[in-house]
Amino acid sequence: MARIIAIANQKGGVGKTTTCVNLAASLAAMHKRVLLVDLDPQGNATMGCGVDKYELERSVYDVLVDELPVDQARQAAAEGGFDVLPANGDVTAAEVELINADGRERRLRAGLGRVQGEYDYMLIDCPPSLNLLTLNGLVAADGVVIAMQCEYYALEGLSALLDTIEQVRSSVNVGLEVEGILRTMYDPRNSLTNAVSAQLHEHFGDKVYRTVIPRNIRLAEAPSHGVPAMHYDRYSRGSRAYMALAGEIIRREERADGADRGTGG
Repeated sequence: MARIIAIANQKGGVGKTTTCVNLAASLAAMHKRVLLVDLDPQGNATMGCGVDKYELERSVYDVLVDELPVDQARQAAAEGGFDVLPANGDVTAAEVELINADGRERRLRAGLGRVQGEYDYMLIDCPPSLNLLTLNGLVAADGVVIAMQCEYYALEGLSALLDTIEQVRSSVNVGLEVEGILRTMYDPRNSLTNAVSAQLHEHFGDKVYRTVIPRNIRLAEAPSHGVPAMHYDRYSRGSRAYMALAGEIIRREERADGADRGTGG
């Protein structure tokens, strides 16, 4: 059964979509079966995978609103080696149409549940806001990867996101946990970066990934070519960082599985 990971932060421009696309490609390169779910009406993850959001006949909108089976809406990201449940501007309307729907916050969870056995990982690119779409992502997920820059305002936004995760856990998804905190656009020469990084380690300990994602021009250029960075320049610092992150995520899961077996869980 796939492990479902939501990549979230209500602050925009922190590298969520970049992380989703490049982590999906890196996991696929490690022979994992991956589905990327684009929940953002901007459709940036969809375009970054080489799928034209303007040509979609079916999208995550249909899964959420009409309960269309995921296997009828997903597409192959040919260059990336994984599948995509795409999004475009239509997804904005899903929020309005779901307001009075039964189980509106569980629509994505129900849809993904039907194909969960076909994948090792499902990655959900949540929009940069704490809305019904993000709620669907959090309710569907086993864990949350919080992508964040090491800057002053990021810590303030982090507390709001953690409150939301706790509310979801206490009400509709008791198994939800913070999978890890990923430091993006990382520049070790910046004193503020180092100070915020130290605070994260102090408060979250092992939840902070050892891997950091550097500022890297290749990561910024790759989406305009419709491919993950590793297929644009596999030797770039950004590509290598996401391969390292994929390895770290796999090792963490293997350790957790081993611990569960050791305790009879």
